[in-house]
Amino acid sequence: MARDYDSQLLESVAVRRRRLRDASLFGAQRSRRTLDENVGKLFGGIALAAVVCAGCVGWSFISEKFADKEKQDQRDAYRSAVVVRDGEPRGVELWTPVGRVGASW
Repeated sequence: MARDYDSQLLESVAVRRRRLRDASLFGAQRSRRTLDENVGKLFGGIALAAVVCAGCVGWSFISEKFADKEKQDQRDAYRSAVVVRDGEPRGVELWTPVGRVGASW
């Protein structure tokens, strides 16, 4: 008996919500028109897909900027390590995480 009352209550609440929604969307012509339940799910799916796509584009942009910055830092470190005498580079001493690397031309 208790379950029957609960199901009736839930069903009446669902009907009331649907009627209120139709009244707010369609006004006086609410009895002639109904909103398909799947339309809301369709718009929600499209919005979710747009957010996911925007997140992927943003992540790609940020990771590419960090990679470019790292490459630029490596080039700057190399340029600052080149010793120039008489207009020509004579030797290079680079400091790496492993240790010092030396090269001569």
